[in-house]
Amino acid sequence: MSDNLADLQREINSLSERVAALRNTHATYPGDAGGTAEAALAELEYAERLLGDAGGELARALSGPAEPRRSGDDNDRVLLRAMFNELSVPVVLLDHDGYIRRINNAGAEQLGGAPGYVTGKPFAHFVDLRKRAAMQSWLAAVLRGNGPASLESRLAQRGWAEDVHLTLTRLELPTEAQPLVLVAMSPPMNGADEDGPSPLEPEVEDQVVVLAARRLDVLTRMTRLLLRGTTPTRALALTDAADLLADSYADWVIIDVCDLPEDPNAARRAAVIGPADAPEGQRDEVAALPPGDSDIPREVLGRGQSLLFPLIEDETVLGNMGAGAPALGVLGAGSLLSVPLRGSRGVRGALTLIRRSNRSSFRLADLGLIEEIGEHIGLALPPRPL
Repeated sequence: MSDNLADLQREINSLSERVAALRNTHATYPGDAGGTAEAALAELEYAERLLGDAGGELARALSGPAEPRRSGDDNDRVLLRAMFNELSVPVVLLDHDGYIRRINNAGAEQLGGAPGYVTGKPFAHFVDLRKRAAMQSWLAAVLRGNGPASLESRLAQRGWAEDVHLTLTRLELPTEAQPLVLVAMSPPMNGADEDGPSPLEPEVEDQVVVLAARRLDVLTRMTRLLLRGTTPTRALALTDAADLLADSYADWVIIDVCDLPEDPNAARRAAVIGPADAPEGQRDEVAALPPGDSDIPREVLGRGQSLLFPLIEDETVLGNMGAGAPALGVLGAGSLLSVPLRGSRGVRGALTLIRRSNRSSFRLADLGLIEEIGEHIGLALPPRPL
């Protein structure tokens, strides 16, 4: 067995060198992406075979009748783990329910976190909402034994989005009651951008000082707006407030107002502002969604408590569009927060902000700022009609 492991280690070292050469070639000659991608796919298929061999060796090491452990077996297992962790191809091992069982260092870097952070989380939560359903369907097909699957997808987490090619392979190990799935990640094969917001480079605004300055600027501008508008109509005041937040803090801003405190389901959608590049008619579709038919803002209006989703796990919480598609998926949402508009006599409405998956996620500091802005807007609302 040790000879087999030594051969595997040599092959992995050679593979790592070739992958590094392909990566450098792609960076130097981006116009030749097609040829580089074909070579990368061939290397990915070879890496898949190597991982299968390594998995078989590990399964044989862990199976068999119970007997005293030998130091050689322990060394082999340590070597196999090291080979998996240091493999230059990003790979993830999923359990039967789609949760990350194990991930190598390259895979954790691809998902934007440390191995200990991402292990135990559903892999689907790292996939952009637009691509999540397709990935889950392919994952189910692979688990059913329909053979390996290859698909174009998009990862989105913590302020970035990246198109990737996923290769899913079913693994059956003697030590596991249910089959596992090995997911290998590589650059997209088509070389074209997918639909939805384009991926962004890491934002300079992630610096703590810059973020604090931006939050203070937003609060100051909102306060000035509300103080300046002493006698505006309600719609104009709310539209201006939503437009200010959309201009500097979010992609979508939704304001719902409840004129009957005893019936949060009777809330009306008072203002909707979206990004300039939103498809024609999309803003009207969001405006037409009844607030009382979705978990957000109905829960905010009913309980008077704020909600923060740094990573959106359920894309149905804002309701469904006319065609039945979840609204958050259609909007390409990556992060959301919703706060009550609290006036002198209780909750008057809800303020909901959405950032798309190519922007940094909302944080607790953002929630505190928007809660204060929500209270200012609630105090500036005209009295409820008698």
